Amino acid sequence: MCYTLVIYINLTLIVCFFNIYWVIICDLCINYHFKILAVFKKITFSNYFHSEKLCFAFLCPSCTFVWMQNKTYTVHEAQAKLEYYCSYQERCHQEVNQKLRDMGMIQLAIDHIIVHLIDNNFLDESRFACSFARGKHRIKQWGKIRIVNELKFRKISQFNINLGLKEISSATYYETFEACADKNWHSITERNIQKKRKKFCDFMLRKGFESNLIYARMKELEGF
Repeated sequence: MCYTLVIYINLTLIVCFFNIYWVIICDLCINYHFKILAVFKKITFSNYFHSEKLCFAFLCPSCTFVWMQNKTYTVHEAQAKLEYYCSYQERCHQEVNQKLRDMGMIQLAIDHIIVHLIDNNFLDESRFACSFARGKHRIKQWGKIRIVNELKFRKISQFNINLGLKEISSATYYETFEACADKNWHSITERNIQKKRKKFCDFMLRKGFESNLIYARMKELEGF
């Protein structure tokens, strides 16, 4: 078993049950018994705690100790878990690496599992880039600039980014752009034309569309 000891100064007790973190503020009596003054539910530590950890809390006069018993995995168990993780949705290397780190795997095991996933076609960054570009454009109506930036953030190579962008045809891209632009323009009730233009441009730029397309479409919509 792997144990981690976290010390919280002051009389604040943090206990985790089923991935819900309870913060309990306590008041100590002379005989070290305590009464609960307040309880606050559901504190999020999403990137720091794993859902399968179980916490036991012990209270002393000077500080609170939270003893966390972390579930450990063999390489075979972690490999099976990651096969399932990659089978129901396309994943990139960065996501898989972070998942394994969250499970407490050492780097040698992480490398071994990633190689296994690639060799057995569970993990393919070209496939991920294509799926990501198609999905974000079709479902979230993202433009190419945002898609590229998001893929770069996930450390996808330029070759795979270009491959992903090819999944979006020019006709589909402009059709989605015009539908998104028209809907947003007509939804803005601002009467001041300068403010309306700004709101429209800010929205479309956040979506990741090219500025020349945005300004050209804005002029066309103003003429209607």
